[in-house]
Amino acid sequence: MPGEDIAKLKIEKSEKIVKPRRYQKKPFIIAAVMLLLLGTAGLYFRGVIAPAISVDVTTISQVYPAQSISTLNASGYIVAQRKAAVASKVTGRLMALMVEEGSTVREGQVIARMENVDVTAARDQAAANLNTVRATLEQAKAERDMALLEYTRYKKLFESNFVAKSDYDVAATRYRRALEGVKGAEAGVRAGSAALRNTEASLDYTLVRAPFDAVVLTKNADVGDIVTPMGSAANAKAAVVTIADMKSLQVEADVSETSIASLRVGQPCDIQLDALPDMRFQGEIYTIVPTVDRSKATVLVKVRFLDKDPRMLPDMSAKVSFLSRRLAPEELKPRLAVNQSALMSRGNKTFVFLLQGNRVREISVQIGLKLGDMTEIVSGLKPGDRAVIKPSQRLKDGSRIKIAER
Repeated sequence: MPGEDIAKLKIEKSEKIVKPRRYQKKPFIIAAVMLLLLGTAGLYFRGVIAPAISVDVTTISQVYPAQSISTLNASGYIVAQRKAAVASKVTGRLMALMVEEGSTVREGQVIARMENVDVTAARDQAAANLNTVRATLEQAKAERDMALLEYTRYKKLFESNFVAKSDYDVAATRYRRALEGVKGAEAGVRAGSAALRNTEASLDYTLVRAPFDAVVLTKNADVGDIVTPMGSAANAKAAVVTIADMKSLQVEADVSETSIASLRVGQPCDIQLDALPDMRFQGEIYTIVPTVDRSKATVLVKVRFLDKDPRMLPDMSAKVSFLSRRLAPEELKPRLAVNQSALMSRGNKTFVFLLQGNRVREISVQIGLKLGDMTEIVSGLKPGDRAVIKPSQRLKDGSRIKIAER
């Protein structure tokens, strides 16, 4: 019947109502969402998902105590105070070269030889001429001795009236002539000796010798080149080699004329060479050249080394720090240091924020002396470590960071 169908429809509708079940699941969903929010907040506050903090960093490095007592800095170059372009005294062809770049030479050492066949022949001729005049001298001495004997004999005979005066006069004249002959022969020997020395000097001029103990810097001529003292001839070389005395190395630095009044001769200096960056050399002002370079408004200051290294070479670039006092022996070695703005204190504890990947770690350190704007690190860090400078209050152990771009 129609009425019964309608009743069935009502019963089915009431059985499909699910609203009570939906209301029963909602508390569980709300609890899960709350737990998720609390977990996220915990991770945020722990720094796991917190945004990275922008920081500036510095590198832990070795510094020298001299940097904290430097009054003025200047740059310059190593210059040999004794340097020479060695050439021959005569014009000729270079026949032999006994040295090369880097060779060590001693004063008077032969380093090159010029063509000398003609000079050698002249020397041999002068030696032969000397032998001739020496023989002539011996002959003149023999004649003098003979004339002396004859003169002595005639003198006794004349005094006893056994010979005429004319015969005595002849013997006396012959003796005087023999004496003058000896003098002439002796003069000839002296002239021959001088001529021989002259040719020997000319021969020695063909040997190029080192004027002082030095090291060969450059080779300016090769075997077969024409070498002339003036170097005016076409394709002629004026110098054979260039040498420098390595014991005379000094640093020549340009100092502004406005700062020169603060410097004095003998003032201690700390020298750093670009070629030897891990070393420092002690020095002192040797002289202040009393001339101003108008184009640069600078004065040349020469600094001598108190300690040297065999690796030093002329024309190496150098940086000079003029110090207010001499360094103590314990100040000559480098020390590990960090910028003072990287140090933090909490109670009696000093620490830095050390970079480890994209996070920081709070590292305790033991500090020492202040070195200008740096502080010595006794323990806790090593060279090359990077630390945060001027850390913000938000920075904590384990914080995620990013390096600020500059």
